Amino acid sequence: MTTVAAYAAPAPKAPLERTTIERRPVGANDVLIEIKYAGICHSDIHQVNEGWGQAIFPMVPGHEIAGVITEVGSDVTTFQVGDHAGVGCFVDSCGKCEACRSGQNQFCSDGVSTYNAIGRDGKPAYGGYSTHIVVDADHTLRIPEGVSLDVAAPLLCAGITLYSPLKRWQAGPGKKVAILGLGGLGHMGVKIAHALGAEVTVLSQSLRKKDDGLKLGADHYYATSDEATFKELAGSFDLIVSTVSAPLDLGAYLALLKTGGAFVNVGAPEEPNSLNMFGLIGGNKILAGSMIGSIDETQEMLDFCAEHGLGAEIELIRADQINEAYGRVEASDVRYRFVIDTATI
Repeated sequence: MTTVAAYAAPAPKAPLERTTIERRPVGANDVLIEIKYAGICHSDIHQVNEGWGQAIFPMVPGHEIAGVITEVGSDVTTFQVGDHAGVGCFVDSCGKCEACRSGQNQFCSDGVSTYNAIGRDGKPAYGGYSTHIVVDADHTLRIPEGVSLDVAAPLLCAGITLYSPLKRWQAGPGKKVAILGLGGLGHMGVKIAHALGAEVTVLSQSLRKKDDGLKLGADHYYATSDEATFKELAGSFDLIVSTVSAPLDLGAYLALLKTGGAFVNVGAPEEPNSLNMFGLIGGNKILAGSMIGSIDETQEMLDFCAEHGLGAEIELIRADQINEAYGRVEASDVRYRFVIDTATI
């Protein structure tokens, strides 16, 4: 076991504080990553606050992890010391269940999340707000040349969370795509949808970030607080991807879809939502969800981002600014992802 420095929440809703944690020895199929940067995802805040249910404490959050491999296990052939590598939202899967066999190991019935989970050794899994992490090589991502580690870190959650539904619903030339919400997730949705060749519209509560949205690759930008938006855009979109973590008037947004269009939710509100089913029945519309992506698809996303020169828009912070950053995320005061410089831990 190796003792490393980390930032942890000692109890639900408690401020994060510096501490030390134990990392397991490097096994035959493991790699040791010296973490350089860790993104702050809104889901970190949900889990620290137990917004999604009872959680495991002390909790070291962080599933947007980028760093450098400093040790490899004896059986590892896919990585070597010095490689740039990343870790996303899960660190283990069984490889045998239906989800794993179908190439969707993010839905493994026996999978292990990067944090707020119990590993196969029976001990709590700790995330990326730390200096080092030991990960199974099969659940480690290669960060390509051309994407710096700081802007790559948020791709391990925000990037794949948007890439997966955009690819599944074939965003591309000739398709009209709307990204609902321009935050940590949404800004990557705009970049990726634009790079795929779609006509991209941002739907945001106000026009406050309009200039940013257009610079990121949006063709159009509308305020959802303006009732005229819903009249003007009725029946416009092939695909809407919602990144919003709050209940919505789903009927109003379904009305913006073309016949056969899809509304895909990647945001995870703590509260339930309601829907009049006639909003779906009329027009053969689709209401769907999407959760991150498999290891293979995440690697595909990283390679795509490297090919197109994409990375997250970030604000780099020190570890002692994490609690302040949490408050700013909840106030939507970040453009567009906080990333922790783990050298400051």
